Amino acid sequence: MYQPKYRRRRGVILTPQGWNKLQKAKSEAEFKENSGYRYTLEKLSDRTGLAVDTLLRVHNGSTTVDKQTLKRYFRAFNLILEPSDYSWPETQMKEVERDRVDVKPELPGGQVPLDSAFYVERPPIESRTCEAILQPGALIRIKAPQLMGKTSLMARIVERARKQGYQTVVLNLKLADEKVFTNLDRFLQWFCACVSRSLKLPNKLADYWDEMFGSNYNTTDYFENYLLAQIDSPLVLALDDVDRVFAHPEIASDFFGLLRAWYEKGKYGDRSSNIWQKLRLVVVHSTEVSITLNINQSAFNVGLSVELPNFTNAQVQNLALRHGLDWSIQDVEKLINFVGGHPHFIRLALYHIFWVQDISLQQMWEIAQVLNLLTKLYIIAYLPPIS
Repeated sequence: MYQPKYRRRRGVILTPQGWNKLQKAKSEAEFKENSGYRYTLEKLSDRTGLAVDTLLRVHNGSTTVDKQTLKRYFRAFNLILEPSDYSWPETQMKEVERDRVDVKPELPGGQVPLDSAFYVERPPIESRTCEAILQPGALIRIKAPQLMGKTSLMARIVERARKQGYQTVVLNLKLADEKVFTNLDRFLQWFCACVSRSLKLPNKLADYWDEMFGSNYNTTDYFENYLLAQIDSPLVLALDDVDRVFAHPEIASDFFGLLRAWYEKGKYGDRSSNIWQKLRLVVVHSTEVSITLNINQSAFNVGLSVELPNFTNAQVQNLALRHGLDWSIQDVEKLINFVGGHPHFIRLALYHIFWVQDISLQQMWEIAQVLNLLTKLYIIAYLPPIS
């Protein structure tokens, strides 16, 4: 079984439980005392009385600090540093093993829970998107391949808005039956009905749908004069897996043009712009836009665009520590060379190494070497030589 390497260092480090506890308190303070904006290092330094480089050492997660430093950091957010919140590097594995009741294993797959100790932020993405959603008429577009963390990021943006008192609706387009995509009229009526139900408002499509006007006009009228008029707070509408619409170009062109029109109403204004400023949109997709859209009517070239990157070495090292693995940078590089920096595969590997313990990092590395060799042999044997 793989035994993690320990390097003797003075001082202590936060356990996953302590880190999660501190981040939760800090986030709550940001919402209440800083208008929802994240504290800069300078503001944190003023609040805690700790130097910026000391704060960086705490945030690094693998660099030790004096226990008094952690006590001061915790006190700044009205917390008490308890023995389960920190450990000495030499006992990190034992501490995490002992605290498994508090830091439970999570089999990676799907959205990372909001209270998870294993969610890794990718600065400045979280702060930028959570700040953007508070702006009138916001539109945020999140794009990344499958299992990169799009839905987990979307959930945190929505949670930020919910804590601000906003109404929130999350609509996954995968929930739509294929018959919903029969035509634009049917699709937009389904769309309006889903939002109504999520807001716990009666379905009043019959009162607002007039065949004399187009589907886009009827949908806009339904939102403007009914849904948005019924609520006093901003509304965050998060649309996940919009790739589903790409397969229906006759619907996609009008639907995404509609979102663009709503964005422009809220952002740039018209006679009804005040009510449209309530609407904040989050659009999530995995693939490139595979249909031809009018550049002046597309929702994919406006708003804040976010593409999720792979984890960095430092982020992987921090995540390993949260799993109780005190890895060197060389250990981290071995894992990244095997699975890349893909968030899901990194978490899956750490889950098996620490929680399941059915494979070691060294075994993974050896498998990667064998696969690399087999790939080279295949290329030599089966591909024609370059002339």
